[in-house]
Order: sequence, then structure tokens, then C-alpha cells
Amino acid sequence: MLGKTILLFLAGTSLVRADLAADKLTSSGIAEFAAAYQAWDGARFGKAADYFRQAEAFTPTSAVNPAWRGAALFHQMLQLKSASDPKGASTAMDAALASLETAVKLDSGNAESHALLGTLYGMKINGSTLRAIRYGPTVQKHQELALKHGAQNPRVRYLLGAGQFHTARNDAARREALNTLLAAEKLFKAEAGKPAKPFEPRWGHGNCLTLIARSHEALGQKPEAVTYYQKALAVHPADHAAKAGLDRLQTMQPDQS
Repeated sequence: MLGKTILLFLAGTSLVRADLAADKLTSSGIAEFAAAYQAWDGARFGKAADYFRQAEAFTPTSAVNPAWRGAALFHQMLQLKSASDPKGASTAMDAALASLETAVKLDSGNAESHALLGTLYGMKINGSTLRAIRYGPTVQKHQELALKHGAQNPRVRYLLGAGQFHTARNDAARREALNTLLAAEKLFKAEAGKPAKPFEPRWGHGNCLTLIARSHEALGQKPEAVTYYQKALAVHPADHAAKAGLDRLQTMQPDQS
């Protein structure tokens, strides 16, 4: 009996140590992700993803680290695309998809992972009719699950709005995207007023503001676009798209009407 008690004690101690190691790695990954996001640094997003990968080894049944790793790789992909590195972006996309698929298998109600999967599969379509036939149902499935489990999640609304914006072919569709993004902005503001839970994601606000600006610009609403580009840079000073948009609008000649 004593031997069994000792074994149980040692097993419990081992589990506690594993949890502590995982928590430390996850916290390091989140800190690195936040720094990468502010600097818009692809290498640091990759470093954050590696922290989450290491943490997964200690907690293989938890969706927390696969979800965070997928988010880090998603942003690394975006940074590599903006840096004109298509090969690196493709590799990061595939890794993000694999990690996020693991996250939703472990937690089918992980709304942000579903939203990111919908976004990534939508990016794979890239205007191709054949790829739309292949990936379209998957995009729709993950978007529906994202809304089912996270209708009030600002990142879910932002990612849905981003998909609407990038596929919009007319002003009506652009206005629909803008409305979704404005709803996400309100949710981001509400979220900012609440304390974050342990390991809770808080990314996306600056990118959402940039897309609102781009939506206004696409609709010919220049003053509103300038305002939102400025808001985006106040939240995320390294946002190259917001900088380019603001420079573009501020150097335009006024309309001679």
C-alpha cells in the first residue's frame, strides 16, 4: 500500500511539473507573439510558434497551444507575404493549417481556430473556380462553426469581415464587409475593458482597423479612411498596410469638383 501511495505521489508530482513547464513555455510564446505582432517580425512569430510547439509536448490533450501556434504561424505567413516571400509564406500556411486542425480536433468549440481555418482555406481558393469547388464547403463549415461558438468574439468577426472584404466584387459587398468589421471594432473595444484570462488571445484590433480604413477607401470615403488608418497606426505602429494607405491618401490631390 505504501509503495502504491508513493507511486501515485510521484506521478502527481510529475504531472504538476509538466503543467508548470507547459505554462512557462506558453507564457513565453504569448509574450514573443505580442512582440512579433507589434514589430511585425516574421522570425519572432516563428519563435513564438516554436515555444507553443514545445509546450504541446507537455499537454498533448489541450487545444491551447495548437491554437496559439496556428495563430502565430498565420501571422508569420501574412508577414512573409508582405515581405514578398511566397515560398516561406506557403510553408507557414501549411503548418498553420495543420496546427489549427489539431486544435479543433481537441476542442471542437474553439471559435478562433475555426475562423482562422476558414480564412486560410479561403486564401487557398485565391480566385480559382476549381479551388473554390474544392475548398468552398470547408470555408463555409469553419465560418459557421466560428460563429456558432464565438459570435461575440472580436477576432471571429474580424476574420469573417476580412474574408468578405477580400472577396467583394461590388460596393454592396464592400459595405457588407465594412459593417462586419465595424461590429468587430465594437467587440474589440468591449474586450479591451475586461481583464484578460490566462492564455486568452488579444490580437487583431489593429489589423481590423486597417481593414475598416481599406473598406472606406474602396468605397471612396477618403476622410473616414484617413481617420481609420490613423487609428490603426495608433494601435499598431508597425502596420505597413496602414502606413501605405495613409501615405497614399495624404499625397492625393483634392478633388476638383
